[in-house]
Amino acid sequence: MIFEGKIWVFGDNIDTDAIVAARYLSTYDPAELAEHLMEDIKPDFSGLVSSGDIIVAGNNFGCGSSREHAPLAIKGAGVSCVIARSFARIFFRNAINIGLPILECSDDLSHLQSGEDRLQVNLDEGLITHLQTGDAYKSAPFPPFMQEIISRGGLVEYVMLRIENEK
Repeated sequence: MIFEGKIWVFGDNIDTDAIVAARYLSTYDPAELAEHLMEDIKPDFSGLVSSGDIIVAGNNFGCGSSREHAPLAIKGAGVSCVIARSFARIFFRNAINIGLPILECSDDLSHLQSGEDRLQVNLDEGLITHLQTGDAYKSAPFPPFMQEIISRGGLVEYVMLRIENEK
């Protein structure tokens, strides 16, 4: 599975309230949540982000509460994947459960330019390539079963398909 997109860089400790503020949690509609994505950090973000874009962050992305609204908002905005130095464990699980690919990359990518630089992400190889410079960064490759969960749209869809195939 390969993604290419413009990147948006955020720092360390981006919590779930920064991803989508608690005042918008009366819905689970990904498109509605996406309208408020990162608005307390970058108020115009929902108007800038495009389908296929990639979020790049520092350490502990998705810390805070365990609600799945945060990855739903990201996915609802059309973000193809999130790359961070580390993720809060509950955010990691929620992201995979809803079919949002996330990669941990120990390299510091904070020097990349939001809205300008583009990356290619190869989940099979765990390879992240800066398209303008050719610089390459490594992350752990996504195991095939996790890629299947992602390609099916999330854990529920993956399980439903497995149940259907066992009948």
